[in-house]
Amino acid sequence: MAEYSLQEIFEAQQRSFAGDVNPGWAARDGRLARLAMMTEMHGDDIAAAISADFSHRSLHETALAEVFVVLSGINHARSHLKAWMKTRRVGTKLHFFPGYSRIMRQPLGVVGIISPWNYPFQLAIAPAIGAIAAGNRVLIKPSETVPNFSALLKQIIGDFFPPEELAVVEGDVAVAGEFARLPFDHLFFTGSTTVGRQVAQAAAQNLTPLTLELGGKSPAIIDASCDYLLAAPRLMAGKLLNAGQTCIAPDYLLLPAASADREEELAALLVTAAARLYPRLADNSDYTSIISARHFDRLEGLLEDARAKGARVMEINPGKEVFTRQSRKLPPHLVLGATEEMAVMQEEIFGPILPVMRVSSLAAAIAFLNRRPRPLALYWFGQDSGNRDEVLGKTIAGGVSINDTLLHVAQEELPFGGVGASGYGEYHGERGFLSCSKEKPVFLQRRFAATSLLYPPYGKTFARVMAVLRRLA
Repeated sequence: MAEYSLQEIFEAQQRSFAGDVNPGWAARDGRLARLAMMTEMHGDDIAAAISADFSHRSLHETALAEVFVVLSGINHARSHLKAWMKTRRVGTKLHFFPGYSRIMRQPLGVVGIISPWNYPFQLAIAPAIGAIAAGNRVLIKPSETVPNFSALLKQIIGDFFPPEELAVVEGDVAVAGEFARLPFDHLFFTGSTTVGRQVAQAAAQNLTPLTLELGGKSPAIIDASCDYLLAAPRLMAGKLLNAGQTCIAPDYLLLPAASADREEELAALLVTAAARLYPRLADNSDYTSIISARHFDRLEGLLEDARAKGARVMEINPGKEVFTRQSRKLPPHLVLGATEEMAVMQEEIFGPILPVMRVSSLAAAIAFLNRRPRPLALYWFGQDSGNRDEVLGKTIAGGVSINDTLLHVAQEELPFGGVGASGYGEYHGERGFLSCSKEKPVFLQRRFAATSLLYPPYGKTFARVMAVLRRLA
């Protein structure tokens, strides 16, 4: 297949869209069907390529968190596509009768996606599902950190789609910058807040609307009413998926009041839960490596900083194994007695490290959250519905799971996105469709309309009509 430059592919997609600015249901559904077929056929290849990029990535985690999630999203979109595309009639004020109002949903044009390395397939394709369903052309720039996967994605998409419909461009940071400066009709970016600001500045030159998913430190509040036996395995399963390299992983625990007095009990249960999930680590195919030596060193630095500042760091290594740096497998760690001064409480961790911080009360926990950047996810564990509702009502986060972790993201009827420093814009399900659509308002006037009574020259008739309208408004 001929190689085309980024600019050439982008312009080809613009021309393709100009030739069919509102594809019908059959065209859109057909593209989604091809995307599903591609995913089904190459699921194992995708898992193998990602594992190679990570040094080791659990094939089962990729099957669950990437391939299955993408297929579920495609199936949801296909089953609802006709309803999403339908023009809607909406209410019209009485004094504009017999005219009426409608909202038409139309595609925007060419949608760009800059995807990250931690879930490289899911976070490239999940935004594309909504964009394709909405009738757009799509161009994807995967992370250069996962070169095996990026090459595979380019190949398999090229096998199923012409480049003017859906295409992948590979490249380094410079290519990503060039990509962000293109005049897309919508741009998705998933990554760090620092890079997200740069993408937003680049996109602003073209007034390109953005969906930014930027992660952040997602807290879990352990209420005094919490059932620790229930919470511990759910916390560790959410934390250790992908070895903690998940944007919505529980980043730290807050123990208010009575919960703080049970810190040792909770720590013991967390250790037990982790050991049940991963009885061995070094040679366990279920336990994923850290993506790079640089990230591995950063995580070890966080642990050293916490120790130096007085935390008690507990390594969870049930098999008492010796780890090599080459494997980049980092055992889970609890950081007990964490404080705000520690780097582990200031940086997004993105690894298998779970700080535990005591606070004096639930009110103090809420105040702590509200003076920090707004997180992408918030977790609350407990049985007291009053405390639960107080947390829900007095905090702001991108999304929430109660008495579990991560699962709010798997609900196609719930929007996914950040708020504040954790990003803006939403996708998944219909929200993804709407993010990539223009809801065009249309007012249809009849042949005979009373609005002519409001035309000049103004006089007594105008005054009487206005008096009636003010009463009806």
